[in-house]
Amino acid sequence: MRLRLMVISSTFVLAACVPRAGTDYPVTSKAAPAAQSNPQIVAEQDLVVEPPSWSAANVVRKARQVSASVYIVQAGDSLLLIANKTGAGATAIAQANNLTPPFVIRPGTRMQIPGGLYHRVGAGETGIAIARAYRLVWANIVALNALKPPYILQVGQNLLLPSNANTVNASRALTPEARAEAFNINIDDIVTGGSPAGTASVLPATAANFVGRFAWPLRGNVIGKFGPQGGGRVNDGLNIAGQNGDAVRAAAPGVVVYSGNEIGVFGGLVLIDHGAGWITAYGHLSRLDVAQGARVSVGQEIGGVGETGYVSQPQLHFQVRKNRQAVNPLSYLEPSNG
Repeated sequence: MRLRLMVISSTFVLAACVPRAGTDYPVTSKAAPAAQSNPQIVAEQDLVVEPPSWSAANVVRKARQVSASVYIVQAGDSLLLIANKTGAGATAIAQANNLTPPFVIRPGTRMQIPGGLYHRVGAGETGIAIARAYRLVWANIVALNALKPPYILQVGQNLLLPSNANTVNASRALTPEARAEAFNINIDDIVTGGSPAGTASVLPATAANFVGRFAWPLRGNVIGKFGPQGGGRVNDGLNIAGQNGDAVRAAAPGVVVYSGNEIGVFGGLVLIDHGAGWITAYGHLSRLDVAQGARVSVGQEIGGVGETGYVSQPQLHFQVRKNRQAVNPLSYLEPSNG
């Protein structure tokens, strides 16, 4: 599919997403720009619309049923090698045998191999795409496999799937509630399951553990407060008024774990990992000045205020998240926003 647009940058990504239920935003949607390293005005041109990074189109349902068994450790075996031999997941094997890092195993040891349905991760697959292919909730796969930061899947990794995985191409009837849950994408899903699988030698930068208070990402009036908004609606952050293009700055040092526009409700969105379970989110951006994997310092410009996503006036939606839970930013920001 091609579009003809006047744009800033040479790459543009569009995606249709299901907003998280309960978010308090006016229903007005404007497309957001893609991240850019050398922004420049370009003439009207044909632009290819790329699929979202978690598209399930390239994930083949190839899950294998592994029977519970006992494996006798051989000389030269490692936990990963045993996982490859048996088809089970390394984490599942470690948990079944009460192994902890550095996972020392000795020849002759009898290892319990847990049975279950396992998907072998292919090159370029993301966690969200795998979950969608099997009509599962990615957060449930994260919990079942005890996945930890930085949540980068490895090519060849065996992921244990919940028992309700859809392993055939034929359509499986879903209730409206189950369909909404399986296809809803939120900030935490992107952080834990939005990166394509890589190899052990190629891992992203990680953030040092943040301590202290966050700096205000934008000076302006707070027009949307954290918490329940009435009518069952919930705001997971603050909405701060600004002018189109006003600089939005990183609230603390960290590593950019997402820069894009694939959650429709937020439009242009940047997520920064500050370590120790802290994530900050910056939504409705008119431009994205940082790319995934970049290290940022406190106060560094990461984008511009906009009215992309489901809003009707220029503003910044700012979230502070701790261990996958949204917390009130006012409790962690510096006192003044003058």
